[in-house]
Amino acid sequence: MTDMEKVTTEKLFSDLQTVIEDAEALLQATASQTGEKIDAVRSRARASVKQARERLSEVQTKAADQARQAAESADEYVHKNPWQAVGIAAGIGLLLGVLINRR
Repeated sequence: MTDMEKVTTEKLFSDLQTVIEDAEALLQATASQTGEKIDAVRSRARASVKQARERLSEVQTKAADQARQAAESADEYVHKNPWQAVGIAAGIGLLLGVLINRR
């Protein structure tokens, strides 16, 4: 996952959490309202909020699993190819050093 994808994913999680919280606040604010139509809308909104919370939880779990798998793969690669990993890390460090010194 690139840094841009990570930022976008984190923003999506944050935005979805905000929407869920706002929907719950709206449900609480309209609790004193009565009527058949408002009850039906409130019921649908509650169901939607519940479904959104479940989906958000699933997506977060899946993202955590993917990150864990990527870390395990990297760890396994480094253990199988330690000198190659050191060479790659040194090359990246050198490249970053050159780029930082250019400024």
